[in-house]
Amino acid sequence: MTTTDYVDVTELAGDEVSPEQIYRVCNRYYWAARYCAGKDVFEVACGTGPGLGYLAQTARSVVAADISRPIVERARSHYGERFEILCLDATDSGLPQASFDVILIFEALYYIPDPQKFVAECRRLLRPEGLVLVSNANKDLFDFNRSPHSHTYHGVKELGDLFADFGFATEFFGSTPVGATSVRQRLLRPVKAALVRFNLMPRTMGGKKLLKRLVFGRPMRMPAEITSEMAPRETPVRLVPDRPDREHKVIYCKATLKA
Repeated sequence: MTTTDYVDVTELAGDEVSPEQIYRVCNRYYWAARYCAGKDVFEVACGTGPGLGYLAQTARSVVAADISRPIVERARSHYGERFEILCLDATDSGLPQASFDVILIFEALYYIPDPQKFVAECRRLLRPEGLVLVSNANKDLFDFNRSPHSHTYHGVKELGDLFADFGFATEFFGSTPVGATSVRQRLLRPVKAALVRFNLMPRTMGGKKLLKRLVFGRPMRMPAEITSEMAPRETPVRLVPDRPDREHKVIYCKATLKA
């Protein structure tokens, strides 16, 4: 079990966040929910579980897990007995083989030291034609900033190669178009890129909050649970699978285990 608790890099319920962060959190669950109806769903690296209640509206069952005990305890304190929320390593869960139809990992694959081991564990846990749904920050943007504690970031092509090695077929979608962001954000992108280049970006959530106030304006509180009305719905754009995407802040990957 890791000694890192990830509290300093996780969007926790009640934290001050930007409106765009809430938009992105909501829309990754809005996107995933279409694949979870009537399915047994397992979300790994769930954080404080903002999407669990939303997914449960249509899924047959929802189980969640995170490697950070402090974060798991916060999620349990909100949900009580509504969901089973486990503290475990996503690369070695100890859960029974072929337990799930859908596995979710949102904004967390890059924190896993051995992503190949994680995908192998997904293959073990999934039933035939099961899905892994991934949301990743897009490493191929010129102003991309790595998160502390991160290991390997995967873009479109790298995700395709990773999952293909374990018998998955992949489809990709782009979310949060760069061109649709505010004028302030677009003007400040070169500034952000310079901060990243010279290693001047804040490393903690506290420091990032100050920067986000400058870029996004007045913050909001991260909800404990999202709802269907909390953010405008976006239709993700299908991406070409063999080249980097430079038009979206977020990459969605749907990986299907071949029969």
